[in-house]
Amino acid sequence: MPSDLSVTPAKSANPLAAVIVLCFGGLAAALTQTLVIPIQSELPRLLSTSPSNAAWVVTVTLLAGAVAMPVAGRIADLVGKQRVLVVSTGILLVGSVVCALSDSLVPMLAGRALQGLAMGFIPVGISLMREVTPPHLTATATAAMSATMGVGGAIGLPLSAWIVQVGNWHALFWMASGLAAVILVLTIVTVPHVHDADRGGRLDLGGALGLAVGLVSLLVGISKATAWGWGDARTLGAIGGGIVVLLAWGAYELRQTDPLVDLRTSASRPILMTNLAAVAIGFGMMAQSIVVPQLLQLPEMTGYGLGQSILAAGLWMAPAGLMMMVFAPISSKLLTSVGAKKTLMAGAVVLGVGYLVALFLMDAPWQLLLASCISSAGVGIGYAAMPTLILDAAPPREAASAVGLNALMRSVGTTVAAAVMGTILSSRTELLGGVEIPARSAFELCFAAGAIAAFIGVAIAVFIPRRDDAGVAPTASVASGAAAPAEVEAAQA
Repeated sequence: MPSDLSVTPAKSANPLAAVIVLCFGGLAAALTQTLVIPIQSELPRLLSTSPSNAAWVVTVTLLAGAVAMPVAGRIADLVGKQRVLVVSTGILLVGSVVCALSDSLVPMLAGRALQGLAMGFIPVGISLMREVTPPHLTATATAAMSATMGVGGAIGLPLSAWIVQVGNWHALFWMASGLAAVILVLTIVTVPHVHDADRGGRLDLGGALGLAVGLVSLLVGISKATAWGWGDARTLGAIGGGIVVLLAWGAYELRQTDPLVDLRTSASRPILMTNLAAVAIGFGMMAQSIVVPQLLQLPEMTGYGLGQSILAAGLWMAPAGLMMMVFAPISSKLLTSVGAKKTLMAGAVVLGVGYLVALFLMDAPWQLLLASCISSAGVGIGYAAMPTLILDAAPPREAASAVGLNALMRSVGTTVAAAVMGTILSSRTELLGGVEIPARSAFELCFAAGAIAAFIGVAIAVFIPRRDDAGVAPTASVASGAAAPAEVEAAQA
């Protein structure tokens, strides 16, 4: 009879090399989220289409990524995580090449959708960490991999802005193609195939379709609310339709013996509270990514704009993204010393403090750099804690799908943040040369909203049950082939 605990750390591979490759793979997948932002205003001309159609070049990647993360996680639990990582990287390579060869809207949307599907690499990579690393490396590796969702997006902006300035815009996607090709080879060579695919089960295709339809409808309504208007029939129809489909999907999943997402497990307090906190922290991460670049780029004649170019704004934002990765070892120490719950709470507090700093210090680029670095440190700490909380509470056979659902909840938070920040910035404006621009009070309100979201995350995290063994890294037991966290908790009870 196959055992869920038959996986052991890879002995034929270098665990550190596998961790590095997984982290770079996550960076590459996340980087595609912001890859086209420097050329977003030029997309209608470059693709010979309307501005409203060109906006889907960004949106379709976010939607595909949201759908891919939980589905890829479930497939990984069924067929093996390394195999899904290889396929995800292959999809990233194909999508990047399609975009590089595109000069019109339809093939560009197809390529961008494929790039979004590659986001499944990140939750699967996170769930694989504890199976391929020795105990002393697991917490740090998980924290570093978790941070790639924020780091990739942060470094993508200045990198792509520089590439566009020195070369043709197609070079953005040729760069992504080359990066994907290298990671594909390294994933095959360095990341071991853990024999975790003998647990039985099947892919719930009906559940995958229902989740995709519901999520896409809901997220389209939220992401387009600023452009369409929150009271517009299209917005209400998309959001309402998405909610109805997701409710029907939930009822369907509860009747399945082998569901795409085990909602009973997901409704357990540790996982439910962690996922709700993920929405709040995801909101906090995206809010600064939207607000700070706009404030940096507004003309100085406004009295509060800082007059930076797109490239300069990206460079001011880049250290904040790197801060998430820098905090990976610090997060690891917190996880093993005070436990994942307190680490998550600490991260959310730091995130909120960063927004409060921005609220009072927004008159110079270095001040926004300071505030962004503080906020990003909080995101890095929080993102490191969430997978640990999820993996401790989920059965091993559902590890990847549970982490995928958590990644989806972060994505929901970022989508809501984009809509809310856009609404705030467009609701408080002033005229500059006959053009409406966000007023200073709009930026202040955005920073206040980011802080509130972060502190809501703290309040939610309070309700996550405390582990009696918070000072012991639970990943060590799985890595060494001992009892899984869920079974340890059962034995302690």
